[in-house]
Amino acid sequence: MKKTAHIISHSHWDREWYLPFEQHRYYFIKLMNNLIEQFKKEGNAFQSFHLDGQTVLLEDYFAVHPENREIIKQLIEEKKLYIGPWYVLQDAFLTSSEANVRNLLIGMNDTKAYGHVSKIGYFPDTFGIYGQAPQLLKQAGIDTAAFGRGVKPTGFNNTVSDTPNFESPFSEMIWKSPDGSSVLGILFANWYSNGNEIPVDEEEAKVFWDKKLEDAEKYASTNQLLFMNGCDHQPLQKTIPEAIETATKLFPDYTFKHSSFDEYTEALKGSLPEKLQVIEGELRNQRTDGWSTLVNTASSRIYLKQWNNHCQTLLEKIAEPLAAMNYLANGTYPREYIRFMWKSLMKNHPHDSICGCSVDEVHREMVTRFETVAQMGEVFVEEKAAELGQTIDTSKTPAGGIPLIVMNTTGWNKQEVVTQTVDLDKVYFSQMHFEEIPGYLQEKEMSGYKLVDDEGKAVEFQLESPTIEFGYDLPDDQFRQPFFAKKANLSFYTEDIPSFGYKTFYLVPNAHPADQPQALSPEKTMEMENEYVHVLFHEDGTYDLTVKATAKTFHRLGIYEDTGDIGNEYMFKEAKGHAAITTKGVPAEFAFLEKNALRTVLEFQHTLSIPVSADGRLEIERNKLIWHKEREAGRSSEMTKLTLRTIVTLEKGMKGPAFKLFIDNQATDHRLRVLFPTELQTDTHKADSIFEIVTRPNIPEKEWENPSFCHHQSRFASLADDKMGLTVATDGLQEYEIVPEDGTIAVTVLRSTAELGDWGYFPTPEAQCQGMQTAEWQVLPHENDVIFSKAYIDAYQYKVPLMVIQTSAHEGTLPGTHQFVNWEPTGLVWTSMKVAEERDDVIMRWFNPAGTKENLKAGINDDYQSYKSTILEEKITESTNQYEVKDYEIITLGFQPTRQERER
Repeated sequence: MKKTAHIISHSHWDREWYLPFEQHRYYFIKLMNNLIEQFKKEGNAFQSFHLDGQTVLLEDYFAVHPENREIIKQLIEEKKLYIGPWYVLQDAFLTSSEANVRNLLIGMNDTKAYGHVSKIGYFPDTFGIYGQAPQLLKQAGIDTAAFGRGVKPTGFNNTVSDTPNFESPFSEMIWKSPDGSSVLGILFANWYSNGNEIPVDEEEAKVFWDKKLEDAEKYASTNQLLFMNGCDHQPLQKTIPEAIETATKLFPDYTFKHSSFDEYTEALKGSLPEKLQVIEGELRNQRTDGWSTLVNTASSRIYLKQWNNHCQTLLEKIAEPLAAMNYLANGTYPREYIRFMWKSLMKNHPHDSICGCSVDEVHREMVTRFETVAQMGEVFVEEKAAELGQTIDTSKTPAGGIPLIVMNTTGWNKQEVVTQTVDLDKVYFSQMHFEEIPGYLQEKEMSGYKLVDDEGKAVEFQLESPTIEFGYDLPDDQFRQPFFAKKANLSFYTEDIPSFGYKTFYLVPNAHPADQPQALSPEKTMEMENEYVHVLFHEDGTYDLTVKATAKTFHRLGIYEDTGDIGNEYMFKEAKGHAAITTKGVPAEFAFLEKNALRTVLEFQHTLSIPVSADGRLEIERNKLIWHKEREAGRSSEMTKLTLRTIVTLEKGMKGPAFKLFIDNQATDHRLRVLFPTELQTDTHKADSIFEIVTRPNIPEKEWENPSFCHHQSRFASLADDKMGLTVATDGLQEYEIVPEDGTIAVTVLRSTAELGDWGYFPTPEAQCQGMQTAEWQVLPHENDVIFSKAYIDAYQYKVPLMVIQTSAHEGTLPGTHQFVNWEPTGLVWTSMKVAEERDDVIMRWFNPAGTKENLKAGINDDYQSYKSTILEEKITESTNQYEVKDYEIITLGFQPTRQERER
């Protein structure tokens, strides 16, 4: 049978990378205009073009050429221009579970306006792919994925590496998720440029096709051969029709076809062999030498990952659930604004953006985008919380009291110490001349206070000395209202704030104020404890962490380690001939900042002497484009100071201490990690990934040569034996390594490098991250592993705070304490609560982290009926009282309002 060469024209379009966004957009506009002209030519010999799987490119184009929208729409409807399914080609591991869903949901919804979507899970250059991708794709109605990395035989720089240990001997395979979902996987075994710049000249075409056909046939399992006519930012090859004529003439035993993924995959599925290799779970280049996995993009420009974690948490764990709760109370949901916030954030999610592996101009612009998203999210949350507060009945507030509503937007009950700035008194400029107000408030005698909950029960609290500050209101029906207020920070411990709910407290004037927690006299020993753990610090800042319930102790945690880094933004390479410099045995300076019954805060500081940079050889190697693996540079003999200031907080109710590190980084070309030597001897460990708490080996495959064996994490990494475990939850610290000899979890907190590191020499001095940098994490000891002990709940709740709003005394339709959604706390992990994109249904999502079935019961009230949904919010089953959740399944429930509720 004749073999068919499917030639798919495309251009892999990184919106920003070695050029900033607007410069890349300039060339993209040229590409799109050339495409329009090409399709206008008579004869239709140029059949189709694949627009890189991301719909954001249309927004980029229409911002300059809105007049061409109908032309583009017609090309898509006629299946000449193929778009979707994603909104952006985001990095898979460095964006959250929900961000990966929203990327697909928004991309698929965008395509509806244009008439056709390319239903292929397109990951052309993704730096590894999470193991649950097949399950997500299948739920979206996509049964085929195409990817360029993660599985041998693809090697560094898009070359083929011959070895008998391929994960798949073919470029076609079955890719299976932990839950059993599978898709057809298509590996760009010769990269997504294997059909680039096809010659028209017969002599050149003969040489070209002799080589390209041989390379494709080497891995093809069928007679359908794939040739990707394009590459990164590739201009349009207008001569494809002529090139195909030449190829047809030279190779009559082949059919050459200007094709699309739709046509190619249809032909491919009809000719697949009965049995293909099955690959399971994550695609992370496990069977390579380990030098080109690009995993260290997880630690490039860590400040970007911190910004992203803040913004993702703000949108998916606070803003959306709060808006859904407000919808259930008030009946409105601003889905367009929420979608706008998500789109704004996802413009920072492409793999060359969030990975921190672009030129400095790109990442400066990213920070501005993050700041914009944070501004939008913060005002949105403030407004929606205030709206919800107005529906809550606080009419029983004692005379002169201040109602405080504590809101929990997560899927688990919470108990923690909250701190809120409270207006104890307020005078508007309309009430008194503004120059007189500060003095009036200062001299006005302040009463004592007590704090009670909604049932009148006294609550332990701490109220700091007040200050006089300017503020203003922005009423819906008036001009802005300026004021001065007497403000004070109020801290108190909240117990059992219901998931998806709230509880009301009252700060009440009292002639006999309740006793507040008194500051405790610092002891000579540097230690802290609460009801769960005891922490004893040693002179060098390491600490012993003891679980009170079991008396089990982890010893000497928290060593800082600095090594030279002569790699680049993509990959770490340790400097040659220099041992790591650590804080082990280096005395630290300690001071208690706060110590009372609610919280203990301890500060300690190290000063390390480290090399100021790499030695002079590194610059020579960079200029010569020497690959990082082959570099021989060491560290400079000139030294500088690295100041590390650590603040440790242990509050009532916390399962383990939280840390914030301030790094005054005056050095370059180095990496800083914090080490947790658990002394646990295990073969595997667990880490938070996309809709999965994944199990990974501590020791790499035999093909691995790189001394470094780093991994991605989303929120935490965890090591455990059958008795005890330690989990390190982080805030935007997404790279870790397990040192198997002593069971050390090593978390990267800073990496400094100075070049992009791909196809040329692109200096990136701002990637050195000099100046003040920060890093935050929490250490959680537990019994058994992170799943069995449910320590993951605390790890996922880290950095997702309770909200406290101050409101007025008023009547309302909701009681003082309320839970909007009831669900039985099973072993599932909650990820999302929102309102559907196209209906008034509340949508909620969980995943099963374990290999055992779970039952899910969830309900809102009698006005809503539940059903099982896909991730695209399409109904699968009708209402039932209980849902069985398979091993590792991602489950989405919709809650549909009844007719009476819709008419309300």
